[in-house]
Amino acid sequence: MAGLERTQKIIRIVITGGPCAGKTTGISRIRDAFTEKGWLVLLVDETATQLSNGGAKWKMNRNNREYQFRVTELMLAKERAFTEIAKTFEAEKVLVVCDRGTLDNRAYMNEEEFRYVLDKLKTTREELLGHYDAVFHLVTTARGLERCYTLANNAARYETVEEAVRADDSVIAAWSGHPYLRIIENQEDFDKKMESLLREISLFLEKA
Repeated sequence: MAGLERTQKIIRIVITGGPCAGKTTGISRIRDAFTEKGWLVLLVDETATQLSNGGAKWKMNRNNREYQFRVTELMLAKERAFTEIAKTFEAEKVLVVCDRGTLDNRAYMNEEEFRYVLDKLKTTREELLGHYDAVFHLVTTARGLERCYTLANNAARYETVEEAVRADDSVIAAWSGHPYLRIIENQEDFDKKMESLLREISLFLEKA
C-alpha cells in the first residue's frame, strides 16, 4: 500500500512599511514568536538594503526602470528559492517572511517605469499581489511620532520626515487591492505596536 503523501503548509507574507517603522525589530519578534508556536520561519532579507550595503545604492542609478527591474527580479528569485527550499524540509508549517515585497518597488517608479518592469518580467500587478498570502504594513514613526524618527539605525535610509511620510503613503498605495493588507498604526508604546503586528499575523495564520 502506497504511503500517505506528506502535507505541508507554506505561507508567504510581507512585512513592509515606511522608513523607520520598526520592520527589523518586528521581523525578529516574528521569528521568535512563531518559531515558539511550531512554525519553521524563513526570513528573506530586504533586497534594496542588500544592494545598498554592497555599494549599488538606488540614488546612484541613472536608469531607474532598469535598476527597479533588476531589484524586482532579484527579489522574486530569492523568494522563490526560499519557498522551493522549504519544500525539501520536514517541517509541516513554514512561514516565509519577506522583508518588503516586489510591490514596494512601485513606490519608487513612475507609471512608465512600472509598466516596463512588468513587461520585462512578463507579469502583471495582480500576479505580483497574488505572490504573497498577506501583507502587513508598519506605519513610519515620521507620521505622528516624529521625535522617534531617525536615520541612525539604517545606513541605507536617507529620507527626511516629510519624505518618509510620502514614502509611507506610496507604499500603502502600491499594495492597495491585496485581499489581506493590514496597517499597523503607531502607538506611544513601541512594544504595543509590535504586539499588534504579532496579533494580526496570528489571526491570519489561524484562517490560512
